[in-house]
Amino acid sequence: MSTPPTGPSTSAALDGQLVNTTLLPPNIENAGANSPLNALFGDNPYFQAGLGLMGFGVGLTVLRQGSILGLTALRRRMLVSLEINNKDRSYAWFLAWMAHQASASSKGLKTTPWVRSHQLSVETAFEQRSNGSSSVLFNLVAGPGTHWFKYRGAWMQMKRERETRSTQLMSGVPWETVTLTTLSRDRNLFPGLLSEARDLAMQGQEGKLVIHSAWGIEWRPFGQPRRKRPLSSVVLAEEVSQKIKQDVQAFLKRRQWYADRGIPYRRGYLLHGPPGSGKTSFIQALAGSLSYDICLLNLSERGLTDDKLNHLLSNAPERSFVLIEDIDAVFNKRVQTSEDGYQSSVTFSGFLNALDGVASGEERIIFMTTNHIEKLDPALIRPGRVDLIELVDDATPTQARTLFEQFYGGDDHFSDVTQEQLRNIAESVQQLVEKEMKEGRRISMAALQGLFIRNGPTDVVAACQQLLVSRQE
Repeated sequence: MSTPPTGPSTSAALDGQLVNTTLLPPNIENAGANSPLNALFGDNPYFQAGLGLMGFGVGLTVLRQGSILGLTALRRRMLVSLEINNKDRSYAWFLAWMAHQASASSKGLKTTPWVRSHQLSVETAFEQRSNGSSSVLFNLVAGPGTHWFKYRGAWMQMKRERETRSTQLMSGVPWETVTLTTLSRDRNLFPGLLSEARDLAMQGQEGKLVIHSAWGIEWRPFGQPRRKRPLSSVVLAEEVSQKIKQDVQAFLKRRQWYADRGIPYRRGYLLHGPPGSGKTSFIQALAGSLSYDICLLNLSERGLTDDKLNHLLSNAPERSFVLIEDIDAVFNKRVQTSEDGYQSSVTFSGFLNALDGVASGEERIIFMTTNHIEKLDPALIRPGRVDLIELVDDATPTQARTLFEQFYGGDDHFSDVTQEQLRNIAESVQQLVEKEMKEGRRISMAALQGLFIRNGPTDVVAACQQLLVSRQE
């Protein structure tokens, strides 16, 4: 006895076998066979051969490139970038500004917020003093990489990049760039930020003397800015000090006068005299009184060539004196040698051409010093290369008295000595130096200064007698 079917299945006998079939709605059963995708991909021999996959990939590539172009266009419209390379002065100013923000923030001071970065670089400032002491200062600045900071309510991205595969041709320093990116609406903040960085850099130099040294073909600050020395603190013969100062001031006022007559606007000075007479000290004090800086040029530096020398002299920082000390020790019979026998690449003719040749720069003041003017080649000190030659000699009687009064006059430290006694001692020092000068004995200003530093006023006369030496020594 057979049982009737209870579900949507039925049985059929085919060739003596029982076969179960499932009853499906006609539309569902034929949906897959009639689908457009099945017609396109399932039974399409071209798609099965790979052309369909290739077309699908091309479509994705086009979509990807379109999105990139769209993002680029959006970025150009909504963002603005400012690039600063390390050839520009504002490059160092900006990095110093960033370092200042981080340092001040770590001390709890109110500064521009800066997201602390893990990519830092160190800049070391080293100063070697003439007395043998030295000082080292470390500045942590933003290193190569991406940094974020907030300036006046606007977020900015700072990206520092360094090109390690190529360097600057003359200096050998790698190329570096800093790129600042912010919203286009905040582009007006860039000038204010750079001005703030400049003012911060200038603040450390305000009222101070900056010494520059040659670094390849560039001038870079050497050590920390120094406090300006008053010109009155360097005691020279009255006519010498006034003559040089008045000549420099007259030159600075005659720029247009030189231009109208087609004369190169440059001036050269040579100060000669025995060691310790105050030549370099006077140049330093004169630069400070005129708010000028000093560029120290060492012609014996290894690697310095004629073209680099010409470039340095033609690109000296504005408002600066170029100082070349002991010029008599640089060239020996027109061949430059050093103490260890090393011969520099700077030739005598190249040095002369750098001073006043066709390619030499203008708007320049050069000071040279020497202890032996008789050793200098006449071609070096001819007019046009050296416009004013002045002797800075050992202490005169008037100089000795003036220096004594500067050290001891009006100083309460020597309360046991009356002003009348100080005047008498100053008179005695003056008479002693005058007497010894007539006998051919001299004393340098440096020796007098050291004497006054070490001794009290009552011991000066006896100690000064021992320091006086003959002129030949």
